[in-house]
Amino acid sequence: MRKNIIKWGMLALMSATAACNIGCSDDFLEEKKLYGKDNEVSVYSNYITAVGRIDNLYYMVLPGQKEGNGRYANMISTGTEDDWAKTTEEYGGVSKWEDSSKSLTYSDTEDHFYVENKEISPYGQVREINEFIENLQKYGKDNLEEWQYNGLLGQAHFLRAWRYYLMVKWYGGVPIIDHVQAALVGNGEGLDLVVPRSSTKECIDFICGDLDKAAKLLPLKWEEDEKDWGRVTAGTALAVKGRILLHWASPLWNRKNDLSRWEAAFAANDSALKVLNNSGYGLAFKDNAGSQKESAANWGKMFLNTKGTDGSVNEAVFVTLYNNVQKTNNNIKWNSWEEDNRPKNTFGGGGKHPTAEMVDLFPMADGKKAGESEHEYDKLSFFMNRDPRFYRTFAFPGVRWFYKGQTKDNLTTAANNDVTFNSGVTMRSEYPYNGGEYVLWSYAFYANEANMTDPHKSGYGADGLGSLSGRSSVYIRKRSDDLQLNGNTTYIYAHVKTDADGKGFSRCALPYMEMRYAEVLLNYAEAAAAINKNVEAFEALKMIRSRVYDSKYEATNYGLEAGMTDGRLIAAILYERQIELAYEGKRFEDMRRWLLFDGGVGHEYLGANFKLTGWGGNTCAYLGLTPTNGRAKYHYIEIYAKNKASGEDFKSDPILAEIDRNKVYAGLNLLDREKNNNQGEQQLKAFYETYFERKDRDGEGNESKISIFWQPNFYIMGLGNSAMINNPTLYQNIGWEDTAHGGNGIFDPLEEDPAKIPVDTDTGYSR
Repeated sequence: MRKNIIKWGMLALMSATAACNIGCSDDFLEEKKLYGKDNEVSVYSNYITAVGRIDNLYYMVLPGQKEGNGRYANMISTGTEDDWAKTTEEYGGVSKWEDSSKSLTYSDTEDHFYVENKEISPYGQVREINEFIENLQKYGKDNLEEWQYNGLLGQAHFLRAWRYYLMVKWYGGVPIIDHVQAALVGNGEGLDLVVPRSSTKECIDFICGDLDKAAKLLPLKWEEDEKDWGRVTAGTALAVKGRILLHWASPLWNRKNDLSRWEAAFAANDSALKVLNNSGYGLAFKDNAGSQKESAANWGKMFLNTKGTDGSVNEAVFVTLYNNVQKTNNNIKWNSWEEDNRPKNTFGGGGKHPTAEMVDLFPMADGKKAGESEHEYDKLSFFMNRDPRFYRTFAFPGVRWFYKGQTKDNLTTAANNDVTFNSGVTMRSEYPYNGGEYVLWSYAFYANEANMTDPHKSGYGADGLGSLSGRSSVYIRKRSDDLQLNGNTTYIYAHVKTDADGKGFSRCALPYMEMRYAEVLLNYAEAAAAINKNVEAFEALKMIRSRVYDSKYEATNYGLEAGMTDGRLIAAILYERQIELAYEGKRFEDMRRWLLFDGGVGHEYLGANFKLTGWGGNTCAYLGLTPTNGRAKYHYIEIYAKNKASGEDFKSDPILAEIDRNKVYAGLNLLDREKNNNQGEQQLKAFYETYFERKDRDGEGNESKISIFWQPNFYIMGLGNSAMINNPTLYQNIGWEDTAHGGNGIFDPLEEDPAKIPVDTDTGYSR
């Protein structure tokens, strides 16, 4: 066992300050010199080389856009279509965690605790950060200027807190290692490396302590803001602390509804907002929305230019930056979001698709839900009179979605303008597009009329989109670098796939905001509502909506119901998070921390601490929501042509055979939505009513009906086998099998008393 113990101790990596995707300016992205650890005195006594070391820690620890169930072990969802996002209404398909036909064990969990690859290993990263802190204190304190030393130390404490938070939010208490462990010398024959789990509360206190230190050491704003933009600040540290304490106060961890936790969360988020407001952060474009509020043009630009066109405030509280330079090595980091979201007939990755439920739940133009609004909701013309953010979150047939480039991918064009696609379908089309004229025509058409209304069947996709099987006519366009919004695009479009240039939109420097100012406001609102500060909560909600809604709706509170309290007010805040933060990787955590899969009912079989006694014993009933468990899976929207496919082989687009789309309808220009009484929308509505029908296809893409069943032990993940084998003091969480000690886990992640946390006495360790 001793060999395994030493391996678990994680020998430090050789440091490589890489050209990276961390929060940084272009200078930050240039390839840097390598600094080895055999030369600590020269590295940490010199600001430039010490900055190189902290930059490498950013590179290792910061979340990446394509985390999902991938390589990093840092994050779960950043808006991508991963297993966790599939458990929400944002995406269709069946996640293994909610499939009632499967029984999952510790071997089915992703390991966010023990990873062999030291660069992405959580405790490998902790060791790197601890080494930085110790060496900086040893060699830098007397050799660096105070602001240099404080800034470096503050960043390191922030990164350590962030790294621990990513483990604790999944497992509860983990071993706290706040120093560099001696792997070979003076380690008590290896036993000093074996550290048992601390309670979850001890971990939360440790994380918040690191964030408090970071907030005191970090600047409100970096002096060379353009050069250092993306580095964490005092406001970043306090905002992350506010998020963590909100999670700690939520029903997942706070079964008795201890109000002192909510009060701490409110105080933390209140402090964060005050510091952020005084250091250049805020709702970007809030005061310079201009005449395009109804199209949410500037709300859409905020994801491209987080500081707004006038640079007055910065939305990006915690951001990861990317570059679009030619790829010469693996350290060049492109953001894949734009490529993944664009339809394949733009030389994109094929697109991401929302569920029908997600499209339908957005508010109407007056801020009220469908059925409560003055606007009637037509499921065919679902785009009529919607919340302005709807038009920047989704794209659908007939919408202009311009890009800077021209598609020339794998097709042949005959003299009569017929196009033969890879699918074998031939049709008359304007494809390939000039990106500056692109209109999304993602409808389907059928050769067999009987299949038109079958929810399990799909037809041909128009404009070279191939079969829509398993897909949808509606695309996710949020965070897209639309040419109409941004003339100086963050991507460099490639017409032909190459290693250096990628293909299509892949060479993209779109920033990724892990945390933005709007989330801090919503965190503040939720904590306020929980302690009956209803006015503060309501005003924060109004502030979020005031950025995108016309001032004429101010008198009706932008559709928000006045006088809400308790569960109704918190439900309104969670609903606003569904809209404002859609496809930003936040919804799964909201469902998890509020126990929305089952309301927390019946969890006491896991142990006494799991019994939900707050919120009336049922969070869903308290919020007025329906539990997810037991419900059928979600659906995709397919817009299809009313008429059967034309041509001898019945594979030709019946609409193009009848009309010239571009003469009848040129595409909905979102920038002109509010002009001429929304004439473009009205014209598109008439087009839909003439040529289209809608059906909602089963999201799992087959005829089997799989009901959702999220098990109570899934809320807090079990440790993987490798973790338990390599540290014999680690006891498994309740509800999961313990392979190291046999039987079921006995570690209670909800137990606050350290004396009740189990310790393996066979190792000789004692608290």
